[in-house]
Amino acid sequence: MQQALNLATLTPLYPEIVIALGAMALLMAGAFRPAGAVSLKARDGEIIGWAAILVLAVALYFVAAGPSWKVSLFEGAFINDGFARFMKVLILTGAAASLMLSFDYLKEHVPELFEYPVLLLLAVVGMMMMVSAGDLIALYLAIELQSLALYVMAAIRRDDVKSSEAGLKYFVLGALSSGMLLYGASLIYGFTGSTSLAVIAQVAQSSGAATNIGLIVGLVFLMVGIAFKISAVPFHMWTPDVYEGAPTPVTAFFAAVPKLAAMALLVRVLATGFPGAAGGIKWQQIVVFLSLASMFLGAFAAIGQTNIKRLMAYSSIANIGFALVGLASQNEQGVQGVLIYLAIYMAMTLGTFAAILAMRRGGAPVEDINELAGLSQTNPSMAFILLLLFFSLAGIPPLAGFFAKYYVFLAAVKAGLWPLAVLGVIASVVGAFYYLNIVKIIYFDEAKPAFAHVDRNVFLVMAACGLFVILFIAAPSPLVDAALAAAKSLKP
Repeated sequence: MQQALNLATLTPLYPEIVIALGAMALLMAGAFRPAGAVSLKARDGEIIGWAAILVLAVALYFVAAGPSWKVSLFEGAFINDGFARFMKVLILTGAAASLMLSFDYLKEHVPELFEYPVLLLLAVVGMMMMVSAGDLIALYLAIELQSLALYVMAAIRRDDVKSSEAGLKYFVLGALSSGMLLYGASLIYGFTGSTSLAVIAQVAQSSGAATNIGLIVGLVFLMVGIAFKISAVPFHMWTPDVYEGAPTPVTAFFAAVPKLAAMALLVRVLATGFPGAAGGIKWQQIVVFLSLASMFLGAFAAIGQTNIKRLMAYSSIANIGFALVGLASQNEQGVQGVLIYLAIYMAMTLGTFAAILAMRRGGAPVEDINELAGLSQTNPSMAFILLLLFFSLAGIPPLAGFFAKYYVFLAAVKAGLWPLAVLGVIASVVGAFYYLNIVKIIYFDEAKPAFAHVDRNVFLVMAACGLFVILFIAAPSPLVDAALAAAKSLKP
């Protein structure tokens, strides 16, 4: 419901306000520290990071304590409903875990760079605005706020050529995708006379919408722009290079959190702006193509990879394809499946990248998959957690990854898309090859020298994610029920 603006009605915006003010405060604390004070090196930089996690925790409290009903602010540009709250909890949790993974790395490689937690907070503000965007202008501003911070994060190691190259590639292709998205939004505005998704939905469901070429082209460009952000095939070309070149904690953040926000944005735009009712615009075929192309390219391209970060890049492309199966279903169960998939995918990805950060030998990180040889003999606990995570990514029951795929495939079957579900199962079997190959290397190959001591924060994240994937079967109801409630809230 639309409300007049005052301090009380701005309650749904408190999480975004807290994070924005927190980011500014931490930036000032770093930039204007007293003359003669100890420079923000190892310990001080970590203090800024923990302060950023505290800011995220406060924002999470306001998300949980906020109104449980649907609230619309700024003429519908900002929507706070169950769907937005569900995604914001995931985004804030993933961002906090990503920050914990970064402390040890930043101490060694960028000791005076306190800006990293600030940039991450600003990116999180953009993501939270993305999942609440009910207007094309708000949508675009939120994407740009997120993207500008992410460009800098990718190139945050200015002394490293690969990091600088990753930042440049991400910036160029990201700018291209933003241009396409903005062009699509302008076409949609031109043919509907509004930037509001609610008004656009009325026009898109009218009798002549299916033959309105301008509106159809606008939707296609809009979907292409968002497809770049989720790295769906054929708009995935930036992903392997950026994942490999960016610092590993940044890659972990990229793989887990921005993907969630972009997928949530795509779900909201299609489910509320273009519901696909009889006589309206049909976008299901586009999503089916994106899903199939992403699943199979991700599955086959990862087989020949030797760098584990590039392998995880192709794995993330395949996982986005699986999530899109739920969206293609065009039903409530499909959106529920997407949300469950995203939550489980975030846990699996963060846990795997925590293990990648723990791959250190001789004071330097190692990224070759064969360096994991014999890990079960030198570090049994890390080997077992990786076993759980890779089995879960492969979709092997009774781990959480199996249920993630089960819910999206079930929604597809109920929608009559059983060929898509069957092809998804085939792609999952292909993808299982490279996950199981890594497990084989860990448990059956001749052992290599042990990795260095694993940082406490890294191990905590890795262990928590491992516990989640193995214990999910014991109590799936909280996540499943919350996802269903969030999916239902998308209805007008």
